[in-house]
Amino acid sequence: MKEGVVHLLGPFKPLVKTITFDNGTENAQHYEIGDTLEADTYFCYPYHSWEKGTVENTIGIIRRFYPKGTDWSNVSQEEIKELERYLNCRPRKCLQFKTPYEVFELQSGAVHL
Repeated sequence: MKEGVVHLLGPFKPLVKTITFDNGTENAQHYEIGDTLEADTYFCYPYHSWEKGTVENTIGIIRRFYPKGTDWSNVSQEEIKELERYLNCRPRKCLQFKTPYEVFELQSGAVHL
């Protein structure tokens, strides 16, 4: 988990200020992730899903395409990229109805579709 998060967020290190984790054991190396990315790390309280409402909403959208129990080894990288593009081009209320790509472009000056 640590290597994956650092690999994916590393190129955006100047933009990453905080990371909020849930309480799974896969997040045991959160200190190392925070130190490497120079970001503050936080945890949600157990059984407080409303503390990460956007995450829960996004999981619900993903489940429309890939139900719980999906064997991810049968899902191609292109299918995952297509879902990623769909999610990142979808306006969000929490972003004043801008898309994640639009907000990212404003913050970084570059979008990688």
